[in-house]
Parts: sequence; structure tokens; C-alpha cells
Amino acid sequence: MTTAAYQGEPGSNSATAVRALFPEGRGLPCTGFEQALDAVTLGDADVAVIPVDNSAAGRVADVHHLLPETGLFIVAEYFLAIRFDLMGVPGATLDQVECVRSHVHALGQCRKVLREGGWRTLVSDDTAGAAREVAELGDPRHAALAPPAAADLYGLEVLRPEVEDDPDNTTRFVVLSRDAAPAPHTGAPTMTSLFFCVRNIPSALYKALGGFAGSGVNLTKIESYQMGAGLSPSRFYVEIEGHPDDERVALALDELRFFSSEVRILGVYPAHPHRARN
Repeated sequence: MTTAAYQGEPGSNSATAVRALFPEGRGLPCTGFEQALDAVTLGDADVAVIPVDNSAAGRVADVHHLLPETGLFIVAEYFLAIRFDLMGVPGATLDQVECVRSHVHALGQCRKVLREGGWRTLVSDDTAGAAREVAELGDPRHAALAPPAAADLYGLEVLRPEVEDDPDNTTRFVVLSRDAAPAPHTGAPTMTSLFFCVRNIPSALYKALGGFAGSGVNLTKIESYQMGAGLSPSRFYVEIEGHPDDERVALALDELRFFSSEVRILGVYPAHPHRARN
């Protein structure tokens, strides 16, 4: 039985992703992303399921900074359609609501309904945690923005369903393991994640990425972050379409290494079918 660590509480979107990926597995809720990653490093979990970006809210803060430091490898990706219901204690009505609780990302993805209601908001550590807090308060003036599963789990009633701003709201998760387990080179759609640190020379980033353009390799993501006090060159997290054994990708990586002080492959994994639909 696979044990999958995730940030949040039962009923959260991360818990839903774990169930979809490992229906026969066991979820291990953790208080934060770092704790979920540590659970894999320490052997308390087999994998960690971590959100990396959302179609409405953008990248998940701190995750890209943490990934290279864990020593873990990305072995899969998963796209989850995000749904939020506004829920309150049994018998509560919308007219009674004064305060809405949720994770900061959820609040940012449901701005329209919050503006309509004119409610004040409180930030919780987790969407499902917000539902639990409302259940514990037992106060009809408090409501939560949480995934639909949280209502049944915490005995709440849905006051208004599907209140997310964007009906196509989607979060991308990655699965991290202690073992690299790269996808075989079969010609099937494949993603490669890596990070690199450019050499401290003029135009280093331009030259480092030139191989991808010259070889026709598509970069789907590039994120930069500074290490230390900002006196060292930036690090970059990159995702590309293709397998390192593809000739075009191999040529691009050779050029990247020439202009970089460090290049590390974080994962080679099958592209999720969601990419083909978009």
C-alpha cells in the first residue's frame, strides 16, 4: 500500500488528488509542504503529492524553492479540476454569513462571490481546515470556502455550490519519490523537470537557453529564484516537453550545461493527458 504525504487536512484538494492517484493507498496529512517532503525523505511516506501551480492563482509559493533541496525526484504529474462550495453549519443561511474562512489561494480564486456577499475573510492554513474550524465554531455567521467533500466530512451544509471564479480552474500536482524512476524513452509525450544555476558571465541565461530554441524544444515553464543574500547567480527551475534521450533535447541540455555551473534533472515523467486537451 502506497503512503502518500500531502499538505492539508482530509477533505482538501490535495487529499482528493491523492485519492485519484492512489485509490488503494493511504494519505498522510501534513501541516506544510516541507513536512510532506520530509515525510518522504525520512521514509514515513513513499511519495509526496504537492501542488505546484494553479491556472487562476499562479505558482504555489515556496514549492519551487523547496524542490531542488529535498533530494527527491518528480515521477508523475496530475491535473485536478478545482471546485469550491460555500458551506456553513446546519441550518445556516446566506443572510446570516458575516465571515468566510479559507486558504489564501481559495479566497483569491473565489473573489466574485466574496465581493457579492461583502463578507470579511479570514485566512486558514487549509481549505478543509477552514471547514473544520467552521464546524467547531458552530456559528452560522461563519462559513468556509472548501472542496465539496469537506461538507460531508465535517457535517456542514452547502450554502452555495461551485463558487470558483473560473469554471476551468485547475491545479497541477507533482508526485515526488526518493527514487528517480525516469519514464522510459518510448516516444510517448514526456515531461522533463530540471533546475540550473547560470555561470556568472554576461548574457549567461540567454546563451544557456539558446540550445532549446535552436533545437526546437518547447519550454513550458521557467521560474527564477535567488539563493542566499542575493549576491550569487540566480537559480532557475525549468520544465520542457521531451525526454533527455531525444536527440533534440540532448543537444539542448549539452548547451545548457556549457553555460551553467550546475544542472540537475529533477524528473522525467509521462505528460498527463490534460496537456493534450489544452
